Amino acid sequence: MTVKRVVTNIASPDTGAAARFYGEVLGMAIVMDHGWLVTYADSGSAMPQLSIASEGGSGTEVPDLSVEVDNLDEVLERARDRGFPILYGPVDEPWGVRRFFVRDPFDRVVNILQHQ
Repeated sequence: MTVKRVVTNIASPDTGAAARFYGEVLGMAIVMDHGWLVTYADSGSAMPQLSIASEGGSGTEVPDLSVEVDNLDEVLERARDRGFPILYGPVDEPWGVRRFFVRDPFDRVVNILQHQ
């Protein structure tokens, strides 16, 4: 199993408000825009990334972190075996990811995802 990416998520009802700071001040480009979720990355690279979200998608809460992996089922099994609460999923989302939410030991909601 390989962690492919970790994305910080900031909850906000106004995803457009990030453009002035992350776009204009830091020069980051929008690399994904679902309306409820806008992801910024360095204009010359896909990493690092930061997402501003009014919801977590499919009516879920905004997770604190998103972690992309290459074997979601393996990570899900490990989380369950170790007693971490699964809060959502696993589910195949219409935007092309399979994911679940899990609560980490610090009470943070982590979105574990794999692109399909």
